[in-house]
Amino acid sequence: MEAMRSTLVQLGWKPFFRDQLKPDESLGCQPARVMSVHRGMVTVSGEGFEESISSSVPMADGPEGRPTVGDWLLIERQSLAIQRILGRTSLFKRPAPGDERRVQLIAANVDTLFVVTSCDQDFNVARLERYLVLAHEVGVRPVVVLTKADLVDNPATFVAAAKSLHPQLHVELVNGLNGRSVAALATFCRAGETVALVGSSGVGKSTLVNTLKGSDTIATQAVRESDGKGLHTTTVREMHRLGGGLGGGGWLIDTPGMRELQMSDVSSGVTEMFDDIVVTTLDCRFTNCGHTDEPGCAIQAGILDRTLDPARIARWRKLRDEDAASTATASVQRSRRARPNRPR
Repeated sequence: MEAMRSTLVQLGWKPFFRDQLKPDESLGCQPARVMSVHRGMVTVSGEGFEESISSSVPMADGPEGRPTVGDWLLIERQSLAIQRILGRTSLFKRPAPGDERRVQLIAANVDTLFVVTSCDQDFNVARLERYLVLAHEVGVRPVVVLTKADLVDNPATFVAAAKSLHPQLHVELVNGLNGRSVAALATFCRAGETVALVGSSGVGKSTLVNTLKGSDTIATQAVRESDGKGLHTTTVREMHRLGGGLGGGGWLIDTPGMRELQMSDVSSGVTEMFDDIVVTTLDCRFTNCGHTDEPGCAIQAGILDRTLDPARIARWRKLRDEDAASTATASVQRSRRARPNRPR
C-alpha cells in the first residue's frame, strides 16, 4: 500500500461518516481510515498523515468490534489511540474457516464488489452465487469480472452462464493484462469510491489491480496447469489507490483468495438472489411445504413445466439450510457472550 498524504474526501469520507461525529470530538480526535490490517496493528491514513497504530478498541463488542480494512476510525490526535469505529455503510464477513464459532471480517465501507473468476476450471456457478448472496445481504453493488478471456475460444458461454444467475447482474469480460480491456471497470473506481475484489487464488485479482493502477507493484503468480488452481499471491487485505492508472482516484481492496465461503446471517441475501424461487413458494398449497413431493407444491410444478431449474433449486436449498444452521450456531455463541458471569 503506497504511502501518500490524502484528504479525507480522497480517502472516501462521506456525509454518512461525518454525521456520526459529536461536536466535542473534533478537538482531541480525528478520523482516519484503515488501509491494512496486521497482527495487533493497523495502518491508517487521515488528513495529511499515515501511521501504523495499535488495533485495540476500547470496550470492543464482539468480533465486529475489531477494525478491518476500509473502516473509518476516530483516533486521538496525540496518542493515535483508537477511540471508536464509526458506523459502517457495509461490512463483508464470513464464519472463520475451520471454526464456525468465530467471525472473520473481510472489508468495510465498500461501494462495489468485483466478484472475480476466470474463464477456465475456476468458473463455478455455485461459488459465484455465494459471493452474490453476500453482496445482496450487505447492500453492495456486485459486478462479476470474468478474466483470462483471451485464453478460451468461446468466452461468450461464460458470460451467458454468469448473466443467467440474476437478471440485473452486471458482467464484464476482460483480459486483465490489457489496459483497454480493463478500462470498463474504471467507471466503478471514481474518486472517493471503494471497490473490493473477491475470488479464488489465481483468477487474476492482483493482475487487475496492477493494470488499473498502471503499475506492477503487486506480485502475481501463474496457476498450476494440472488443476487450474492458483497460489495465494495476496496474503493481507489492503487498500490500493488508483491515482496514476486507469482508475479515477478511487480505492481497490485486494483480498486473499477464498476457496471456502460459508454462509451465516445472509437470509435477506439468499432471498434477493433467488427471488423468483422464493416468490414461487408463495403459491404452494401449504405454508410449511418442503418443496419435494407435497401435493400442490408450486416448486415441483415449476420443475415439471421447466420454468424452474432443478440444479438452481438445489443450490438455493443448500444455501438456505446452511445459512439457517450457521446463524443458529452464531446466535448461541452471541447469547453465551452476553450472559453475565455467575459468581462461584
